[in-house]
Amino acid sequence: MTFAAAPRLAANALPRTAPKLPPVDDADVAFDERGLVPCIVQDWRSGEVLTLAYMNAEALRLTRQTGEIHFFSRSRQELWHKGATSGNTMAVRSIRYDCDGDALLALVEPAGPACHTGERTCFHRGELEPQAPGEVLSTLQRTIDERARTRPQGSYTVTLLEDRTLAGAKVQEEAEEVVRAAREESDERVAEEAADVLYHLTVLLRGRDLSLADAERVLDGRRQR
Repeated sequence: MTFAAAPRLAANALPRTAPKLPPVDDADVAFDERGLVPCIVQDWRSGEVLTLAYMNAEALRLTRQTGEIHFFSRSRQELWHKGATSGNTMAVRSIRYDCDGDALLALVEPAGPACHTGERTCFHRGELEPQAPGEVLSTLQRTIDERARTRPQGSYTVTLLEDRTLAGAKVQEEAEEVVRAAREESDERVAEEAADVLYHLTVLLRGRDLSLADAERVLDGRRQR
């Protein structure tokens, strides 16, 4: 594999970096004329967008205070604790602001479906296929979790979950095959073998009550060193 050389800098030039902005205080949020700000809700682990709702200052304060998402219902004109009735609460891991402070992004760990229809995300209509690349591994993880819960007879995934030695051997086998494909075969074959590695690795991790998100967290920690 070859990599393009990085562009050379002039002797007196410095790499351009984005300016570091100070943290935004909630008092600096730019609420609209109705006292509302849109809040996009995203799954902390998978990155999937779950819903879009609105907060006022009190909803944002309660979200901070309780650690669970609160919204302001425009139709009912009242505060709304997400999941208070259904149990499908959303534990907040992080709140981010856009560049103008007039939109929020809440990263959450959902306790159930985000949508009142029972769908995982409110964005379950429209052009759903093919999945975006970032959605595929999350769907795989949920499928493996479902196999682990229901244990359907004859499932290859269940066989791997019940035999850690076999799961480990398959990861090793598939890793060797992707290396061989990278050395000898087409890009398409490399992608296919890499997909086999990801599947078997996800199953192996699930057998230890871990997920790809746990490995991603380790990578994130290494990036910050």
